[in-house]
Amino acid sequence: MNYFSILLFSCFLALCFLSSLRELLSYSLNSDLYSYIPLIPFVSAYLIWLKKEKLRGLLDRSPRAALLALTIGAGVLITYWTLVGQGWQVNRNDKLMLMISAFLALLMGGGFLFLGTGVMRAIACPAGILFLMAPLPTFLISWITKFLQHASAEAGYAMLSVVGEPILRRGLIFQLSGITLQVAEECSGLHSSLVLLITSLLAGYLFLRTPWKRAALTLAVIPLAILRNGFRLFTIAMLCVHVDPTMIDSPIHHRGGPIFFMLSLVPFLAFLYLLRRSERPKRDPASVTRESPGKEPPT
Repeated sequence: MNYFSILLFSCFLALCFLSSLRELLSYSLNSDLYSYIPLIPFVSAYLIWLKKEKLRGLLDRSPRAALLALTIGAGVLITYWTLVGQGWQVNRNDKLMLMISAFLALLMGGGFLFLGTGVMRAIACPAGILFLMAPLPTFLISWITKFLQHASAEAGYAMLSVVGEPILRRGLIFQLSGITLQVAEECSGLHSSLVLLITSLLAGYLFLRTPWKRAALTLAVIPLAILRNGFRLFTIAMLCVHVDPTMIDSPIHHRGGPIFFMLSLVPFLAFLYLLRRSERPKRDPASVTRESPGKEPPT
């Protein structure tokens, strides 16, 4: 009955937010940054399905937690409508961020109400991943983009310096032999970094048990993103200097993101392997009874 109730509640909620959900789908399908959003609900649903057997004995009701989540969702909606009514000019990105966040908060409220704290705690990671459906606030996108832009410039400059490439740098402008490069905002690799972040969350949830190791895997995305972007800048610069300056307009520059993303998976998977290996139980040699073949152990 609880599952049927949450299903009805989810369908009713989706109908109430149908306009925003349709707009989110259209927005994400036409966005280079948010192309991953349509996959998020399916990923979350699959992770919950994997734990379906463990959830049956946890069904309960948590009215207090439900009231808190429902209040947050309603508060976001009321705040948005109040600000818009007072003439607040909000862009499409931030509008969808607020509406989808409210939708997800209300959905979590329904989860606490019909499934209980035990179930919601057991599916905390899949439920949290659902919030990746909400676009990032515009101010946060701007801040992260600038951070990655400048950090990538530092990483690329360090790599060029290590190999002894003559370079004159003025902030984000690199002057090399025969060509001048500028690290633009498009070089921040924000989309690839978000995809790598989602990958780290899924890999940590599926393959690691220790919370701090899951956190370490997720935090490793930051240096990996910087090194990936720096290596991309280094590669393009070396090609322009030592092969042909027109490489600045080559596919490796304009459409090479997936290649460098795949390269960043190599150290990522290596780190994941080390973390997973460290969680394997070690056998204590002193606890192993040495027995001769064919002999019964002493009684």
